Amino acid sequence: MKNKTPAANAAVRLTKERLGTRSDLPESARRDIGAALNALLADTFSLYLKTKNFHWHMSGPHFRDYHLLLDEQAGQLYATTDPMAERVRKLGELTLHSVGEIARTARVLDNDAPYVETLDMLAELRDDNQTMAARMREAHGLCDEHGDVATASLLEVWIDEAERRTWFLFEATREGDRTGH
Repeated sequence: MKNKTPAANAAVRLTKERLGTRSDLPESARRDIGAALNALLADTFSLYLKTKNFHWHMSGPHFRDYHLLLDEQAGQLYATTDPMAERVRKLGELTLHSVGEIARTARVLDNDAPYVETLDMLAELRDDNQTMAARMREAHGLCDEHGDVATASLLEVWIDEAERRTWFLFEATREGDRTGH
């Protein structure tokens, strides 16, 4: 437990006793996988908000296509959050509680710039999604180490979704020739 005071550690233990779900995985596996999923959950919320930010501030000749693409991708990210948090709870661990905890845990960098060029938005999201897929693979490896096939199975779907988002964003940022190819 990362809390610094004995009283805070005791409060977390009591909360886990009251909210803890039973699992046949060892405590160390539940703790490690839960922490990895909570980090991914914070990243997912952060990437969701960043994607919506760019969706809201999209402009230019391909506005409609990019606006709809980012809305679809944001929806997919948001749809991942509940199953991810519920998996943490099924492991008997506590999940994120607040926006502050998300901000402290997330590894996705914010972009608070008042204006970002369209292709720069898409490239930044492409890179963030590619990094997300890599982090999910790391969590999958942790699941493999501990024999947690249920979490690994969920991660496989989410990795595929992140790779699809990366692919679409990559293709959208490619320079075409005069024929559009």
